[in-house]
Amino acid sequence: MDPTRAFVKNVKRVVFKVGTAVVTRDDGRLAVGRVGAIFEQLEVLNSQGYEIILVTSGAVGAGRQRLKYRRLLNSSFADLQKPQIEIDGKACAALDVTSSQLLVTDNDFKSPDFRTQLSQTVNVLLALRSIPIFNENDAISTRKAPYEDSTGIFWDNDSLASLLALELKADLLVLLSDVEGLYSGPPSNPNSKLIPTYIKNKHQGVIQFGDKSRVGRGGMHAKVKAAINAAYAGTPVVITSGFDARNISRVLEGQRVGTLFHQDAHSWTTISEFSARDMAVAARECSIRLQSVSSEERRKILSNIADALEDNENVIKVENEADVDAAHEAHYDESLISRLVLKPEKASKNFKFFQISSLAKSIRTIADMEEPIGQILKKTEIAEGLILEKTTCPLGVLLIIFESRPDALVQIASLAIRSGNGLLLKGGKEARRTNAILHKVITEAIPDTVGEKLIGLVTSKEEIPDLLKLDDVIDLVIPRGSNRLVSQIKSSTKIPVLGHSDGICHVYVDKSANMEMARHIIMDSKLDYPAACNAMETLLVHQDLTNSEGFQDLVLELRHGGVTLYGGPQASSVLNILEANSLHQDGHTECIVAEDEEIAEYFLHQVDSAAVFHNASTRFCDGMRFGLGAEVGISTSKIHARGPVGVEGLLTTKWVMRGNGHIVKGDEGVNYTHKNLDLNEE
Repeated sequence: MDPTRAFVKNVKRVVFKVGTAVVTRDDGRLAVGRVGAIFEQLEVLNSQGYEIILVTSGAVGAGRQRLKYRRLLNSSFADLQKPQIEIDGKACAALDVTSSQLLVTDNDFKSPDFRTQLSQTVNVLLALRSIPIFNENDAISTRKAPYEDSTGIFWDNDSLASLLALELKADLLVLLSDVEGLYSGPPSNPNSKLIPTYIKNKHQGVIQFGDKSRVGRGGMHAKVKAAINAAYAGTPVVITSGFDARNISRVLEGQRVGTLFHQDAHSWTTISEFSARDMAVAARECSIRLQSVSSEERRKILSNIADALEDNENVIKVENEADVDAAHEAHYDESLISRLVLKPEKASKNFKFFQISSLAKSIRTIADMEEPIGQILKKTEIAEGLILEKTTCPLGVLLIIFESRPDALVQIASLAIRSGNGLLLKGGKEARRTNAILHKVITEAIPDTVGEKLIGLVTSKEEIPDLLKLDDVIDLVIPRGSNRLVSQIKSSTKIPVLGHSDGICHVYVDKSANMEMARHIIMDSKLDYPAACNAMETLLVHQDLTNSEGFQDLVLELRHGGVTLYGGPQASSVLNILEANSLHQDGHTECIVAEDEEIAEYFLHQVDSAAVFHNASTRFCDGMRFGLGAEVGISTSKIHARGPVGVEGLLTTKWVMRGNGHIVKGDEGVNYTHKNLDLNEE
């Protein structure tokens, strides 16, 4: 739940206003499917105990289409050749108005008796689980221009909905429109951005509204005016799209959809005035400053972060323990909790240290690495006096989405700083407190010359869709988590995604294997840390070993270790175990245990995977164990970076050319040499 929408937990009575553009199609006909979906959602809410009041439009849009049809039938051919005058909206509204709606006018609300009776009637209907439906009687309205003339008690169905929300003491007003919410400019303008929360002293007077509604009598200007009126009188308002009926339930679940109007919005410290785009742009600007400082200065920043983490170890531990306790209370899966814990680790037989010390050590390792930015990879003389260099440079801004594993936040931040990248981090809600304190400690150690906004912490999952749209600002997305998370990210963005959707690792035991060695490797690959992505999922055994004593002992030891076994078509029969639902593979880490060197070399060269091992546990597939200092994740893709991704995986290349007035001029007179030069040659 978005923290700015937490108030919806106490919402019971809701007024929904459905605009003309929502209930009708472009040709004016009723949008039957859309209307049906909306009413189905409202009925579900009604059955859940919500008190639903509906204000609906559509008379103008539907009536206009029918009047156009009647005018066509009653026009001569000569009449049709003349310019067609737009039909008056009031006349449109008067046609085919059903008696099932309660039609009201501005004058009705001038009567105190009417207002008293209105409340009593609605309360009775709501007590009977009915849904009262209101509509402004557009046909006999005395106002000439509702979009401009906003005098009186109400002036269209938006202001009527606002009036009813206050009159009937609703807890929430939802204005369903044909756009996602309030934008900074006309929604048709690609530079216009959705405003999640309206802040009066920030947004009033600076928003450029688009055109009037294409079919109704109002528009976004009217909706905003009605929303401000209700919100600052005490009833919160959300403007969102009615084209997706699921938005109705999303609003009441506290999800960040549409634009929220709330009288206390200006005082919220948790509100994201700093939008997704603002956060990404700030990270980019800070990364440019980071790239301009010396390698020694970046090394010093990392050293200060390592010191700060160790100085704040006790505070971090307290916050982490609170997250772990909350995870237990919420009955999270034990494998998730094990990844959440920042636990003590053994440094020797007689000494233990908290994991923060290990993280600080890895940061210092990264700090002491060779300068990664500006390294010359290739140097070529194109022509005499014209030198071309291929050099390393940062990617720009990274978005890392990870589950559990708060230690990942520290590792990723360190790698981003060393490689000169800006960073946006979104951790799982189960590690909220740990991530917050780690982010605070790290960013406070970043000097003002770079800026603490170099690393942004995204606190709500509702911000992720907005971030994934920023392909003009964010350069790479790295999801670390479940198959579902990675697959969802890959299908939701144009930004390049680096990661793996499965953590499936195989160990193959060849017939030439030393079975004692195989036993140690397999048990370590599976049981050292079963929750890790580099833990063994699949054990492959040469068929000649299936009846061997060593294999039977191995199976027994796996079972004693708490491993549940599933078999392929043959193994399930031989071992009398359940057959596996899938024999899926994803190219993460594969190991062969074999004494036959020829077989082993064939395996290492022919198996297409990010990492292939001979006689070594799959658990070695790790950035720190590879000597990378840390990793942002493991990639099973075949472009950019593969396997554990450290500093090098966060860099790209650019070509740098130095000449002396050289021009192409149709390649006339250019004596191309294309001579490879020594990288150190001046």
